[in-house]
Amino acid sequence: MSNNIQEKIQEELQAARNACDTSGDSSSECAAAWDAVEELQAEASHQRAGGPKKTSLEAYCDANPDADECRVYED
Repeated sequence: MSNNIQEKIQEELQAARNACDTSGDSSSECAAAWDAVEELQAEASHQRAGGPKKTSLEAYCDANPDADECRVYED
């Protein structure tokens, strides 16, 4: 999947360059195209990071934040 997102990033990079060449560097089309590139790069970074999986208690508390088991006490 990572390879697929890298291909999509390359496609969006080319589209952004084309949009800026056609519409000008300060156009809304140019800005939107670069925003799309940035979003894809952020998603790729997020996929690489992965992060630790949630425990069953964390998943339960996400679904049931008011449950007694999910109370958080601060000192």
